Amino acid sequence: MRDIVFTRASGWIPNVIREDGELKLMLGAGADANHAPRTFTFPIGEAHLAVIREDLARHLLLWSAVIPLCDAAGTRGRLDEDAAVALLDPILLSAPADVDAFFRHIRWDRGQLIAHRADIDLLERGQVCAAMRAATETSNRKRAQEYDANRRRAERGTVLGPLDAALLRYTGQYVHGATVPRRMPDAVDPALLTEVMRVIATAEQACAGMRIGRDPRRGKRATDKRDWERMAATVDAAVRRAHPGLVDDAVRTVSFLMCSEAADRSRSAPMEDDEEPAGDRSDFGGGARKTLLSFTDDKGVEKEWRADGPRTATAVFWEFVEDRSAGDNEVFTTLVSAFVRGGCAALDQHGSWIADAAEFERARRRRDAD
Repeated sequence: MRDIVFTRASGWIPNVIREDGELKLMLGAGADANHAPRTFTFPIGEAHLAVIREDLARHLLLWSAVIPLCDAAGTRGRLDEDAAVALLDPILLSAPADVDAFFRHIRWDRGQLIAHRADIDLLERGQVCAAMRAATETSNRKRAQEYDANRRRAERGTVLGPLDAALLRYTGQYVHGATVPRRMPDAVDPALLTEVMRVIATAEQACAGMRIGRDPRRGKRATDKRDWERMAATVDAAVRRAHPGLVDDAVRTVSFLMCSEAADRSRSAPMEDDEEPAGDRSDFGGGARKTLLSFTDDKGVEKEWRADGPRTATAVFWEFVEDRSAGDNEVFTTLVSAFVRGGCAALDQHGSWIADAAEFERARRRRDAD
């Protein structure tokens, strides 16, 4: 039988329970092989319960020290109860100086304490008890995430200035650099917003008129990698020239924003022919007039284009490629695109080509026989 003896308002902070007459600390940490939360318990004494009940800081410090033991248990292993019990007296019953010394020799979860408003500077100086004086029962996970992001930047030698940080907050990439950027002016300190918008304006002017085309060969939402790289390089150069004090992270987030927005505009637009030659669109190279084209893939799927239709042959072809592109469907090449635009004459530079389908099939069979 299990009864709750003590719990705090925040459900994630470990609870004290009584199970079969024995006091235990119970906490959830990690997940099992099915991704369901794991729950761990280990025995405590009445003196420990008294401190946990009265002292939030010590309660949180104990939690941060137990989490690595739960992580070590993995998805199936048992909690090392002896190691967990060995944490109780040094953390809950010792003098502050001794607690600080103890934490210098054990593994503990710094992020958990930071989320509960621990003083980061004091934590980094090893004064864990003093750092917890301002701790709160409610947590702020974003605070811990930002700390981790800054620590990763520091490890690679990057230190953000106020404008760098403001640009990352504007694009929503302060915490996660891989997050798709978006415009978030409300996330920026109002005192820095004008300067942020000046940088954004530089980027917008640099890539005005540029576009990122689609690459239907890679699927419906794929965009042209070369176009992306070209726009990113243009924006990068312009921003660095106009704002030389920015760090790489800030410059990259601005170019990422410009490219992402351009790619989104391309994805939302219908597939059309931007390269159709002037003149009668039914004239496919060498003056040969075509009224019908049939596109097929290696799965036997077919789509037709007619000259009297509302769309160009190239647009219909690339739409077909977009719909049928897959890892096991390798029929599409840039050569086919050239043929759609210019017929056999457009392929002359690549060698001899057979215009008649029946003759092509006979040639293929002769080749296979050889």
